[in-house]
Amino acid sequence: MVAVDDTALAVTDTGGSGIPVVYLNGQFATQGYWRRVISDLGPGWRHITYDERARGKKSKLSADYSFEAAVRDVDAVLAARGVDRALVVGWSYGAFVGAHWASRNPERAIGAVLVDGAEPYDWLDDAMEQRIRKLFRRIGWFTPLLRPTGLVPRLSAAQQAESNIELGKISRESALGPVLDKISVPVRYVLASGSSFGSKGDEQERIRASLDQVFERNPNLKLSAKVASNHGAILKKDFRAIADAVREVNALDRTDH
Repeated sequence: MVAVDDTALAVTDTGGSGIPVVYLNGQFATQGYWRRVISDLGPGWRHITYDERARGKKSKLSADYSFEAAVRDVDAVLAARGVDRALVVGWSYGAFVGAHWASRNPERAIGAVLVDGAEPYDWLDDAMEQRIRKLFRRIGWFTPLLRPTGLVPRLSAAQQAESNIELGKISRESALGPVLDKISVPVRYVLASGSSFGSKGDEQERIRASLDQVFERNPNLKLSAKVASNHGAILKKDFRAIADAVREVNALDRTDH
């Protein structure tokens, strides 16, 4: 358990002398989602996973579930484990966290692999905010039943909705574009195909297409793979593509250490 702010996070660290890889979870996911990627990379790497605030079975509650808190938690975990430089791998919400962390910490970031997330696109408007709140109210009645399993977060439906709305603001081109443009370390994207939970029609593909301009502006950011699975299944079905992207980024590390 790693103490940070008013809470504590459940952390798993395989240790060893391999390159440290820190895995950043989806918005309401847990560290267990990464097991196939970790298995494919094998024991030659140092794998560090953790459950965010009020996620999983052990991480504690907090008064702060903001995006900035999530970025601070990366530093807290690295400091607690004595890691100076790391390669970050983030999926969905975790990809946004990884992008911000890599952008702010060029000396500490070996690089980043961003999995179907961190695409600058203005998808949030008033109608979408209402859609999000309605969606979480609808599923809010049964999620408390699943909380003892650790499969759903220990956040209220309203807190989950507000976290999603905050992500929409962070995703805006005016907010995320400058963050991505500033990144000076190798970044590789692994993108899914098709829709994700809560999306309609080709929304998800239009969001992914926003990266084309990002790749043109910043040569440090490139597409490693576009895979067949959808957003929710990518860690399960296309873990090899993600592991290959980790190897690709590490091979591009030009810093003497």
